[in-house]
Amino acid sequence: MGQWRLAASATLVATLISCSAAPHAPDPATLEAAATARILAIPPPVPEKYRGMRDMKGWQNPYLIIKVDGVALLDAGNHEEILLKAPELAQALAKLPASAWPYGRVVAVTESAVRAVGDDVPIRKNRAIVAGTLERLNVLIKWIPSA
Repeated sequence: MGQWRLAASATLVATLISCSAAPHAPDPATLEAAATARILAIPPPVPEKYRGMRDMKGWQNPYLIIKVDGVALLDAGNHEEILLKAPELAQALAKLPASAWPYGRVVAVTESAVRAVGDDVPIRKNRAIVAGTLERLNVLIKWIPSA
């Protein structure tokens, strides 16, 4: 009788373990589609709200700085840069609240002014990825000359 209970218990444990599926990583295509949908829900750009702006310190929409090792999303509230890998940009922008987009679907983008020998190629590569990502998301780019 004891062996029967042991066998039944082992079978029950094996069944429960096999039935509890490990959590699946989210599908990248699903994440990208959700990010795109959230960004497309932002109203189109309203150039009248930012066209005459001379001092970018007053910029209220997302501000990106293209760097050698990725792209920095400037958190104007904290004056911090959140460094992202270029492919993470869509997700990061999609997580921003609607209040982060008072000018509509437009971002300011500049390149890092601090460069070393050999930095031009990775910065150009990241610039191309960022521009392609923003174009795919139908986000207007306001290019800002680097200082």
